[in-house]
Amino acid sequence: MSTTDHRFCLNQDQSRRRFIYNFTKVTSVAALMASPVISKADSFFTPSAPVTVGEIMDMFICQVPGAPISNTVDTLKAGSRDIQVTGIVTTMFATIEVIRKTIALGANFIIAHEPTFYNHQDETAWLANDDVYRYKADLLKQHNIAVWRNHDYIHHINPDGVRMGLLKQLGWEGYYNSAVTNVMMLPATTLSSLIGHLKQKLFIDKVRYIGDPKQNCQKILLMPGASGGTRQIQAMSKEKPDALICGEIQEWETAEYVRDAQAKGEKLSLIVLGHIASEEPGSEFMATWLKEKLPGIKITHIPSNNSLSFL
Repeated sequence: MSTTDHRFCLNQDQSRRRFIYNFTKVTSVAALMASPVISKADSFFTPSAPVTVGEIMDMFICQVPGAPISNTVDTLKAGSRDIQVTGIVTTMFATIEVIRKTIALGANFIIAHEPTFYNHQDETAWLANDDVYRYKADLLKQHNIAVWRNHDYIHHINPDGVRMGLLKQLGWEGYYNSAVTNVMMLPATTLSSLIGHLKQKLFIDKVRYIGDPKQNCQKILLMPGASGGTRQIQAMSKEKPDALICGEIQEWETAEYVRDAQAKGEKLSLIVLGHIASEEPGSEFMATWLKEKLPGIKITHIPSNNSLSFL
């Protein structure tokens, strides 16, 4: 970490100490929180010093090697850093439905992984006269809700928080290899059984795939989210996996490469989970991290679920 980055984290650490100190003073309460019965509650006591949106953002950012990241999309999309937090919601998308559930919970800080306003940079000038945008922006403003996108930082924490959240949900943590983070050697299984496991663990009704359901699969290339065709194809070419499991694809790129690879005679399959299904566990990872750091704040993960349905 550079001197500038180190100084950034030190400055933020001073503000964190102000409210963390108040937790440590309540030793009897902390002891109760550690008990098997009390610890089941999401929230038991309120910190005596207010915790702000900015302090919570900085707590996470300072865990990331090389932070702060320049030109990041991880900025506030609504609200301000000075808002005193009454509760936190983690989610993939800060949809209107998620916002309404946040209001019902009495929370006022949403940490979303993906954009709030329908484009990567969350630019809104082109939406100024759009009724859907105005309704959503006004809803957030009316209830003084802050929305922070945590995309770049959660991917850059070591190890990648989205990947680790996905591995945990799949029960594959034991196969993680820090030397080759996107490749795992699983017990041999058929492509059909592998798809069945993914559907069950990630609550997916249907997936798109290319391959022979009877094909043996052991070496897995795991690329959640939207890596892009070039990265997906280069990774398959280098690693020679039995199957690529990814979030989403450009149909005219990755899928066509896999189809040609099979025509050539290679045993290569493709499983497309959907972007949300592949990265939603990262928001659960974030909720777990927050609960460990902020035991006095109500923290809830609300799945945004897939916007698309299948007939």
